[in-house]
Amino acid sequence: MNNLVNYAVSYAERGFYVIPTIGKKPLKKFAGLPAMTTDEIKKFWDKHPYANIALKTDRFFVVDIDRHADGADGVEEIRKTGHPEWFKNTLAQRTAHNGFQYFFKKPAGTKIAQNIAFLPGVDIKAHVNNYVVVAPSVVDDKPYQWISKTGVMREPDRGLLDLIKEKSKPATPQVNFTGSFGGKTQTTQLFEQIITGLGETGGRNNALTVFVGGLLRRNVDPQIAYNLALLANENTEHSLSEAEVERTVQSIITAELRRREEGGS
Repeated sequence: MNNLVNYAVSYAERGFYVIPTIGKKPLKKFAGLPAMTTDEIKKFWDKHPYANIALKTDRFFVVDIDRHADGADGVEEIRKTGHPEWFKNTLAQRTAHNGFQYFFKKPAGTKIAQNIAFLPGVDIKAHVNNYVVVAPSVVDDKPYQWISKTGVMREPDRGLLDLIKEKSKPATPQVNFTGSFGGKTQTTQLFEQIITGLGETGGRNNALTVFVGGLLRRNVDPQIAYNLALLANENTEHSLSEAEVERTVQSIITAELRRREEGGS
C-alpha cells in the first residue's frame, strides 16, 4: 500500500475536511472538532502511513450508488429516473466495490437531508458529520478511482433536489394504535424526544441541554450523543442551527467531563 499523505494534504489545501480511516472506519474522532491542518495531517500519516482518506460531507453531499450482486442495483434505479444529465459534469468516483459516487455542492439556503435507501441501492450522504472514503484509498485490496473528466463539484439540478426532497420524509403509515403504556421513565422520554423534537422555540436550548445531559449520564458515547442531538433537532419544527447544536453539546460534554473528574456521581 502507498502512503497517501500527499493526497491528504492536497485535499486539505483545497478546503476539504480530511479524516484518516482504516478501511472505512475513522482513526480519530472528528465530530465537533476543527479540521486537521496540513502539519497535523503530515504528523498523523507519519505515525499511520497506510491510512486511507475520507472527506467530511459538510459543504457537499454525495449520491452513493451501490451495485451488489446480492442486492438492489443502484445503477439501474438511477437509470429509471430518466435523467442522466443530473450526473454529468460533476466530480465522480468509482468505489472499491464497483459502485459510483457523485459529489455535489450543498446549495446555499437548501437543506439536504441524509437519506439511506433514498432509492433501492442508492444513499444520500449529506449529514454534517458523515464522510466518504475517496481516491486513491484502497479497501479490501481494491482502489477508489476518480472517473469524472472534470475535477469540478457542481450544484445539483433542480430536478434532483426535488426528488431528494420528495424522498427525504417518507409518508408515515396510518396505523391506529389503541391503548397506551404507563410508567414512563426518564430514559423513555429521552428515546421519544429523538422523534418528537426539542419542543417550542423558547425552550429548545434548555431541552437540548437536558436531553444531552441525560444521555451522557447514562454513559452514552459523546459522539453518539451528539448525533442523537442532531436527529432530535432535525425533528424539531423550528430547529436550531447545526452550529448552535454543536456549540451547546460541546459545552455540555465539557461540563460532564469536569463533573466526573471532580468525583460527581
